[in-house]
Amino acid sequence: MTTTPKPVVRLTGIGKSYTTGTEALRGLDLAIRPGEFLSLVGPSGCGKSTVLRLIAGLGAPSVGAIDWPSARISTGGDPERSLGFVFQEPTLMPWATVATNVALPLTLAKHPRAEVRPKVAEVLAMVGLSDVADAYPRALSGGMKMRVSIARALITRPRLLLMDEPFAALDEITRLKLNDDLLRLWRDLGFTAVFVTHSVYESVYLSTRVVVMAARPGRITDDIVIDGPPTRDEIYRTSATYNAECRRVSSALKDAMAA
Repeated sequence: MTTTPKPVVRLTGIGKSYTTGTEALRGLDLAIRPGEFLSLVGPSGCGKSTVLRLIAGLGAPSVGAIDWPSARISTGGDPERSLGFVFQEPTLMPWATVATNVALPLTLAKHPRAEVRPKVAEVLAMVGLSDVADAYPRALSGGMKMRVSIARALITRPRLLLMDEPFAALDEITRLKLNDDLLRLWRDLGFTAVFVTHSVYESVYLSTRVVVMAARPGRITDDIVIDGPPTRDEIYRTSATYNAECRRVSSALKDAMAA
């Protein structure tokens, strides 16, 4: 008998209101399953980033509950229980080298320096930045800075990686390359991903599942399982299957914007 694995995290009846009177979220239910790549799409102001921040513990819901059924995720220093967060801006320390920026989560957790160095070297190799370990952020391109940010989030080997429009400010060629690299890391490391984007095309290319949100207040209007191969590449990007899934998500987004 096959058993369904417990969600990594479950949001139930989530509402979020601010003292200004803005109701950011209302009645949001979402279960994030182990190993999936889930994208949140929706118009500006629908609360996509708020959902990520609540999951990360960077704020508390006004109503509702956030549960961790697997009881193995936390923001603590244990690499097996950590979650990672990649923001829209790289948020690097300009006075520190690439290696020092990447090491920050382990440094804050007071890991011994002798243990940190090989982990930094390993994760920089994963994101293709081994040759700039001693460089400073001012010497890096936008895409390289974002790779540093991703490496910093991955150094704790998170089971859950939260990403808030990390590629929005990049040019199209760099963005497509980073999409491919992110999928490779997801497959190789086996983490669960929640990715916020305004791009239907990006969400379909990356995801096993796309959740569509409407605004004022933010709420889920559609939950779409993406029909695509385990490995995404240029062949998939130009396929009839990909185009059909993009149309399906676009239609759901149009409905959400009218809701």
